[in-house]
Amino acid sequence: MAVTTADSRLEERWRDILSVHAHTMCEIDRVLHPHGLGASDFEVLDLLATESPAQGDHCRVQNLVGRVHLSQSALSRLIGRLEKEGLVERSVCAEDRRGVWVALTQRGRDLHAEVLPLQRAVLERMLPAQAG
Repeated sequence: MAVTTADSRLEERWRDILSVHAHTMCEIDRVLHPHGLGASDFEVLDLLATESPAQGDHCRVQNLVGRVHLSQSALSRLIGRLEKEGLVERSVCAEDRRGVWVALTQRGRDLHAEVLPLQRAVLERMLPAQAG
């Protein structure tokens, strides 16, 4: 019977995590929508801003796979949309023609800087503080 109770607690913790994640993603979507972004869009912009902090820096798309909660094909479609909106630029890797580089444009950097405080405020509001 103890295993069932332990399993129940584990399952309850898992459902709590999923609930917090879903509610947080919805809230991020809500606050970023007026800026033409969703939570996944922001995550890609945020990773690119972190991975390539200076204008002209770029990152391999493959380095983003696994760091965002999207399949490789969904990530490629998202990057394509961000490119159409003028937020990122893609280029082919000279060393490996299969590789693709992606970089924030100045417009992408400006939008990221504008919405970063909104996303961080949602995280502060939605995520419970962890005891240190």
